[in-house]
Amino acid sequence: MIKNASILIGLLLMWSCTRPAEAPAAESASEEPEVKEITYDTSDPSSVITAIEAAAGGWDQLWSLNDVEFTYSYHSPSDDKLDLSTERYLFDSEHSWAKYTSHQINVFPDQEGEVIQCYDGKEKAEVSFNGEKQEDQEAVGLCHFLRKANFFWFVMNFRLDDPGTIHEYLGQEEVNGVTYDKLKVSYDSEVTGKEQNDTFVLFVNPETKLVDRFLFSLPVWEIMEPVLLMEVEYSEVEGLMLPTLRRAYMPDEEGQYPDTPMLIQTTSNVKFNNGFTAEDFVL
Repeated sequence: MIKNASILIGLLLMWSCTRPAEAPAAESASEEPEVKEITYDTSDPSSVITAIEAAAGGWDQLWSLNDVEFTYSYHSPSDDKLDLSTERYLFDSEHSWAKYTSHQINVFPDQEGEVIQCYDGKEKAEVSFNGEKQEDQEAVGLCHFLRKANFFWFVMNFRLDDPGTIHEYLGQEEVNGVTYDKLKVSYDSEVTGKEQNDTFVLFVNPETKLVDRFLFSLPVWEIMEPVLLMEVEYSEVEGLMLPTLRRAYMPDEEGQYPDTPMLIQTTSNVKFNNGFTAEDFVL
């Protein structure tokens, strides 16, 4: 059903809409910051989305930390292959950078050496292999795609109310002893400007307000319904609940999910406020 399952999880993000970078509203020095009451009302699906963002720590808190660096492991258990990178992002401009020390799946597979990818948050993507800049358009195109995709994965729970999102409550479902509220997130094509957009079904834990698992579609591979499964675990870093472990599963022809995930994505060694500038995101 899927040709290259190893790049499946990144591919959906190419089709998701993105939020223009916006700074939080400035507070007057003499005014106390306004404390907004967060409601969680399934009759108002947008309130659930707001609660998810608040439970993650809030966009304002993420923005205030300026930048991030972390180690990202992208592992395929079936063949024990690994992409391992140091990732860096600027939140205000969405600059994205990575240095790969292992690249057996997506980036120059079957070749040894150091790969660096850079993206300016707008259009320009650059790649080097063993210190030599690459002009191959396939490598540059993959860089452009992965830099945007990996950034989105990191900030996903802060971006579920992007322009054009449509929210719909789908009721409850019990999984592993937890009764989840299910929320469908789709996109208005007139806003996104895309004929095909992803669809998510979020499983929201009503106690923590976090998304423990979600289903998603992948129109690029003609998977129009949200049947692909992602399980998520979180760690608290600098007051933020970050998705530091994801396990992705693809259903079989009967719609059943295997015990072993197709991909395991791990985020570790997270460091904020590193003082990065745009000049640090070029070759």
